[in-house]
Parts: sequence; C-alpha cells; structure tokens
Amino acid sequence: MKLLLLLAVTATSLSAAAPALTLHTRSRLAADKATPEEPVSKVANWDPKKTALIICDMWDDHWCKSAARRVGEMAGPMNDVVKLARAKGIFIIHGPSSVTKFYADTPQRKLAGQSPFAKTPVPLATAERWGTTWCWPDTKREKDMPIDDSDMGCDCKVKCTIREAWTRQISTIEIGPDDAITDHGQETWNLLAARGIDNVILMGVHLNMCVLGRPFAIRQQVQLGKNVVLCRDLTDTMYNPDKAPKVSHFQGTDLVVEHVEKYWCPTITSQDLTGQPPFRFKDDKRTKRGVD
Repeated sequence: MKLLLLLAVTATSLSAAAPALTLHTRSRLAADKATPEEPVSKVANWDPKKTALIICDMWDDHWCKSAARRVGEMAGPMNDVVKLARAKGIFIIHGPSSVTKFYADTPQRKLAGQSPFAKTPVPLATAERWGTTWCWPDTKREKDMPIDDSDMGCDCKVKCTIREAWTRQISTIEIGPDDAITDHGQETWNLLAARGIDNVILMGVHLNMCVLGRPFAIRQQVQLGKNVVLCRDLTDTMYNPDKAPKVSHFQGTDLVVEHVEKYWCPTITSQDLTGQPPFRFKDDKRTKRGVD
C-alpha cells in the first residue's frame, strides 16, 4: 500500500512538473537555393521555470518619431504579454540598453549585478556599439540583411536628427518585483545560469539592429547554446521604404523576420502566451502579413 501511495505521489509530481508552455514555432531551412525557403512549423514544449523572456530596448523615446510612435503603440500589448508570461513562471529580464543606470538603486538592477558569476561555454562578444558590447553579423552563418538600413532607417517624411533620446524603459511596461534589469552579456548569463534557464524568448526593438546584436539578444544567446525564439509580432525594424528593396515598412520587417528564421532561430507569436490574436500595428493595413 505504501509503495502504491509513493508511486501515485511520484506520478502526480511528474505530471505537475511537465512542460506547460506550448509554442508553435516557425523557421526556414537555411539553404543556398535561389527560390525562397518555405516556412517549417513545429511545436515546442518548454518548461516555464526554465524559460526567460528578454525585452530589448523598449525605450521611453527614440530619435526617430515614427519608431517612437510604434514603440508606444506596441508597449501596452507587450506589457499584457509580459504579465501573462510572469504569471506562468517565466523569468523576465528588461534590457533597456545604455540606460540601466536609471535603475541603479532598484532591487531588479541589483539582482542582475549580484548574481553569482558563471563561466560561459564560449567567449562573450567584446566589440562595442551604441553603449554596450555587440555581436556583429556572422558571415559564416548569415547572409546580408534583406533591407538597406544604411541611412539608419528613419521612415518619417521629414527625416529626424539622430540623437540619444532615451532615458529609461518606457513606463508602460511594468517591472515586477522578481524581474531583472541588465544590458550586460555576463550578467544575463549569470541570471540564466543561476535559475537553470535553457530557453529564451526575445521581443522588442529593433530587429535588424539591437534584437540581433545586443549582448543579451539573439546572436549571443544562440552562440551560447540557448534555445531561442523571437516573438515576431512584438518587434519592429528601423527601415525606410525609400531604400532597397523599396517595400513598405511592415514588409521590410517581415523580410528581417524571415532572415532570423533562416539563419538564427525560430519565431513564435504572442498568441502562444495569450491565446489572443497576434499584435498588429494600426498602420499595417495588409490583409496578409508575414507575422500570421
């Protein structure tokens, strides 16, 4: 009888510990074919307790007015997703690059700085760009970006002057008491290692720049061996449709999402976390979107 009771308790515990996060991932086979790669859909089951959600550079302002407007529009829906993720047991890391000093006295910032050091399996990026270390494109792994962002991507009719407009993360996104704040690669790794986290969800801006290149973002996390997905409806790009390939801003973002799916990691939508339709920018009037 005791043995049967023990087996029943063990079975219940194993059932409770089973993966509870079901993600419908999309990727594309990285090949040298001339024709576009067809998307490949798979279902991944992740343990929320072994999963982190990292928010990239959702600042309170931006030098490009159009970019700032889109961040403001996306921030509310993103906050709803973050709250649901937190409630599921997913660890939240806020990455407002170059302005983490704003949070110097907060427990969330101190948590990142005080986490035990953990050695990374490969060296972290040491190049610097825009206030943090930076993971530049890996020419052995990925082709050139499918959009021309050489003008820094402002899509306003009257081009904005480049300046440091941000001071903190946009206040719309709430910072929970058990969240962390960092823009540092080693601190991010320490936080993940201390919690046994193997899985990372990335969201935020801008995909063709910081969401790929920051020290806590896609390239670095993939190189470190984490299971990484991009939340493709909760991101944006710096892309001016006057530049190649001369498609709409939102089509340009779709092309960068495809680039990520080909060369770096699968993508999901926020629907996997909320059960609601994916986020849509109000100016995106297309009937068929790449995000869908």
